[in-house]
This record gives sequence, C-alpha cells and structure tokens, in this order.
Amino acid sequence: MRSPIDWLVAVIVCLFALAEELSGRSSLHGDRPSVWWILSGVAAAVLVLNRRRAPFAVLCVYSAANILGFTLVREMAAAWQFYTQLVLLFTLLSEVRPTSWKATVGLAATGAYIVSMMTASPTTTWGDVAVALVMTALAGGAGLAVRRHRVLALQAEERGELLAQAAVAEERARIARELHDIVAHSVSVMTMQAGGVRLMLREEQHREREVLVTIEETGREAVEELRRMLGLLRAPDPDDLAPQPSLDRLDDLAEHSRAAGLDVTVEVTGTPVPLPAGLGLSAYRIVQEALTNTLNHAGPTRAAVTIAYAPGELRLEITDDGPRDGPRDGLRDRRAPLAPGVTSATGRIGPARSTSARGGHGLLGMRERVTLFHGTLTAGPLSPRGYRVRAMIPL
Repeated sequence: MRSPIDWLVAVIVCLFALAEELSGRSSLHGDRPSVWWILSGVAAAVLVLNRRRAPFAVLCVYSAANILGFTLVREMAAAWQFYTQLVLLFTLLSEVRPTSWKATVGLAATGAYIVSMMTASPTTTWGDVAVALVMTALAGGAGLAVRRHRVLALQAEERGELLAQAAVAEERARIARELHDIVAHSVSVMTMQAGGVRLMLREEQHREREVLVTIEETGREAVEELRRMLGLLRAPDPDDLAPQPSLDRLDDLAEHSRAAGLDVTVEVTGTPVPLPAGLGLSAYRIVQEALTNTLNHAGPTRAAVTIAYAPGELRLEITDDGPRDGPRDGLRDRRAPLAPGVTSATGRIGPARSTSARGGHGLLGMRERVTLFHGTLTAGPLSPRGYRVRAMIPL
C-alpha cells in the first residue's frame, strides 16, 4: 500500500514538471508548451508513485525513456527530469544491498542518463558536469545511509526482542523456583498427614491402609521429582534458604525501603483473609519490585502502598511523588507506562525497565506474576508528576 509520503513526492514531481514545462522550456523557443513533455511529466509522477514497489524496474524504465528522448530530440534536459532520476536512484539504493547486481545496474543506468543528458545540450560546461556528479553522489550516498539505518534499526529491534524473551524466561524461572519451594513443602505435609492417618487405622482396614500407602509413596516420589526440578532451576542465591515472604512481612519491606531513603507508608483496607502461599509471595514481590522501581528512577521520595481486600479480589496500589527536585536535579523519571485497561497478559512494557535487588526485571516481573494468577496490571505516570502501579488479582 502506498504511503502518504509516496503520494506527496509524486504530486511534487508532477507539479514541478508541469510548472517547468508550462513556463520554462517553451519560453526558451517562444513556442507553446509541448503536450508530449507535459504528458512525460505526468508519466514520471506515476513512476515515482510506484517507485517503492519496484525500484529497480522503475529506474530502468525511466532512464531508458529519457536516454531515448535525449538521443532523438537533442534538447537540453529540464530540471525536473534530472531531479526525478536522483529520487529514483535514492530509492533504489535505499532498498537493495549495495553489493547486489541491481545496485550496479542502477548506477550504470544513472551514469548513462547523465552522459546522454550532457551530450544532448550544446551549452554543457565542465561545471555542469561537476554539479551533476556531486548531486548524484549525494543522492546515492543518502540512499545508502538510509538503508544502513534501516538495517541497524532492524538489528536493534531483533536484539531487543531477544533480550525481552531472555528477561521473560529468567523471570519465569525465578518465579518457578519460588513457587516450587512452596509446592514441595505442601506435598511433604500432605504425605506426612497421610502417614499419620494410616497409623491410626484399625488392623482390619486393609483397603484403606493400601490407599494411604499409595498416597504416601506417590507423595514421596512427587517431592523427589520436585527436588530434581529445583536442582535444574536453582541459581546460586544466598537467600535460597530463607523463608519465602508474604504480605505479612510488608512492614519489614517498608523499613528496608526507608533505610534506603524512601519515605514509605503502608495502608491495609478491608478485612484481611488468608492467602495461598504462592499468591501471598507474588503480591509481596509486586510491592517489592514497585518500590525498587521507585528508588531506581525517582530516587529518595515519598511512596504509598495500599493493600485492599475486596470481595473475591486483592488490590495492590503503589504510588510515588516522583523525583523531589524534579528534572532540575538531573534525575529524569523514565519509567515506561503500561496503558490503563490493558491486561497484564497483553500489555507491552517499554524499554525502561528497572532491575530489583533480587535480580528481577521491574515491570516485567510484576506482569509475569500478575499473569500467573489471571489478574490485571496497569502502570503509568501521574499528573503533574509521580508514578502509580496498580494490580488486581482474583482470590
């Protein structure tokens, strides 16, 4: 599909050709404007409009037509003809590889165009030749520069996607390590309870005893498999042996944040309910990542953490006031917004991601944790300044 820029360039070429043919070429001979040259200008505009679809074919057709015209008419070329040739050369070199045969043929066709244009005019000087060569070099160099910029931009985009995928995999592995600890503990408790019930059975309850023995054996095998999986996922971390935190340790987290210079207030609304271990851990990590994000991007400032227990839903909201001295202190708040109303599963996080003290990836880590429990996450700047992270997780 043709872009608005393609249409704009084509219209400019058409108007330039019409204006020059109606007032320029004909006035040199005192004749009326030639219909053929006017039609040639319109045809050139059509070729320019389609130059991105087939840059090589368009340049070859235009060059051949003009070379034939210069040979038959033996008349000085109009400015619009030469400028159109430069536009087509620029387009070709911006689209094809510099070492390709199409680029070589395109340069040769442009060279033949310049030679025929100069020989067709009896008043050509060496200065005209120099100007034509310089302008051609500028057009070709600009095309090569644009193509190189496109290649670098594409490489940067691909590299960014690979880094994002690696960050997602790292964050998911970290979440899996934490949740596997909880699952392994829960399965161990279930196995022990099954063994306790088995010891309480009467001797004639053989069938019940066999079922409980099967449960115990299956539980032990599951725990062993979980330990093997943990061995694959486990990364060297001095905190691995520490108990996994939950929302009941928010006061400790707030104290650590205050020690780092962040003025944190914690407010709990609603009636607290017992949370599953995995959900409580993820909620704690979301608050931790948000506060770390604030420290990394806004520095020492004020932050407020609100934990709201609603019917069937847990709401987390972390807001801050942004840098205390604003942009004047040289600290710019570049946290990427997550559009309101976009679910965490589809929200796109921009390149400005913080890294937490535990090796997380800021907004990326929050998104993965919220997605794990089918919740939603919104994050973005406040007016006139500040930032807010809001997570809603179904219970």
